[in-house]
Amino acid sequence: MGDNFDAKLKIFFHEHLHADDEVRFILDGSGYFDVRDAADDRWIRIAVERGDLIVLPAGIYHRFTTDERKSIKAMRLFVGEPVWTPHNRDEDGDKEPARKYYLEHFTESGSLWILTNGAKAMKSK
Repeated sequence: MGDNFDAKLKIFFHEHLHADDEVRFILDGSGYFDVRDAADDRWIRIAVERGDLIVLPAGIYHRFTTDERKSIKAMRLFVGEPVWTPHNRDEDGDKEPARKYYLEHFTESGSLWILTNGAKAMKSK
């Protein structure tokens, strides 16, 4: 992220969702993806490090931050044309079709659909 590291990190830490799945492969370093538990609106923190693959479904509110090492290199994978548009958590984000689909299809079983390769998740208070 270069000279704009702190500014970019602040943007990534703002709670948002995407209209497409967010698929990231961690090439180096480590950090945290925080996702909202739809049942009780608590954060679930997912630690990621080199070699992890994480798939966040479209419509899930999330944010990202680094750990104390402040270093991560990740590749974002897309299907089709890359779309980077974040939709912040507010009334407009809640109206996004991807959010409605996520709530209707991914939260019925009470399961959080996050796939990782060795990443550890924990609920935060």
